[in-house]
Amino acid sequence: MRRTVFDHDHETFRSTVRDLLAREVVPVFPEWEKAGAAPRDFYRLLGKVGILGMQVPEEYGGGGRRSFTFNAVVNEELAHAKLGLGPIRVHNDIVLPYLLRYADDEQKRRWLPGVASGESMTAIAMTEPGTGSDLAGITTTAVRDGDRYILNGAKTFITGAVNADLVLVVARTAPLRQDDRRAGLSILVVETAAEGFTVGRNLEKIGLKAQDTAELAFADVVVPAGNLLGEEGRAFEYLRGNLAQERLSIAVNAQAAAATALELTVGYVKERDVFGEPLSGFQNTKFVLAECATDVEAGQTLVDRALVEHDAGGLSAADAAKVKLFCTELQSRVVDKCLQLHGGYGYVLEYPIARLYADARVTRIYGGTSEVMKSIIAKSLAL
Repeated sequence: MRRTVFDHDHETFRSTVRDLLAREVVPVFPEWEKAGAAPRDFYRLLGKVGILGMQVPEEYGGGGRRSFTFNAVVNEELAHAKLGLGPIRVHNDIVLPYLLRYADDEQKRRWLPGVASGESMTAIAMTEPGTGSDLAGITTTAVRDGDRYILNGAKTFITGAVNADLVLVVARTAPLRQDDRRAGLSILVVETAAEGFTVGRNLEKIGLKAQDTAELAFADVVVPAGNLLGEEGRAFEYLRGNLAQERLSIAVNAQAAAATALELTVGYVKERDVFGEPLSGFQNTKFVLAECATDVEAGQTLVDRALVEHDAGGLSAADAAKVKLFCTELQSRVVDKCLQLHGGYGYVLEYPIARLYADARVTRIYGGTSEVMKSIIAKSLAL
């Protein structure tokens, strides 16, 4: 069905993104997968052509765009090119909104130009070895000492940590209260060059091989009080306020990956002969791909509606949970069916469907598991 969320400006921007990825990334992406991360200069290139910090105001060197739909274009093109580069989404879709919303004027002057240019790549550190979805259980501490904080603790599963220059660290600035475990959490913007800040091993994952995901450790890291983002003790509120966009971002990528898997597989079954005839001629092949095409269309409709709602400021936590739940489950379902139609070749990594399959599994976990999404939706039903 015809999509109406994008206009001529979006399509011009899409062509720029698509051409850059095809020229600069696709030929060398296998090398990045072996290295476990994209090279640092790549992000500077993205900044130069305007793919980073699109919402950064022009006065700070950004594109000054208000609509999230341009971010959606980037996410779709990454998926269509079969590129797992989550640090771009983290930088654009997850970290930047915190800086735009909660940084004061001095902080914006200090950080936003580098965020837009790619000179200052960002990450956000919430998850700890002992806390996954339970953010209220964070134990990393930041103790106020005059005009500075002393930061201690550890984080894990931090996307983009290897190349990051600034990390938004969620830490406990007040003792844990059993009557309100969410209180006392704050966000500190930590420079990765700070003494005592350690980037641990780049975790080896099932998929997303070029997406650096690392552990972080803080040993008496001195953080200037001027790097407190927003107000002390309000981090949980801030995090909750941006979850809708984070989950929509994941859904956009998941939906586009499912569409890519379908497109790949339709082409494959037309070329692959089985028992003397094209695989596409078998009724089972037709029925499976018809199911996939219907799923992809339904997911696209839901994503596009959510994009409109989000730009209008009306995407609720429950609706964001619905779109993430539906699209990530859809992604896994469609990619699995498409791999099955590839037969044994689908299990071989030189075939793109194998990478799509491995990359798909985590989308039902990060940004809130499918089980957490169901709990949010159920709560909206007064259950």
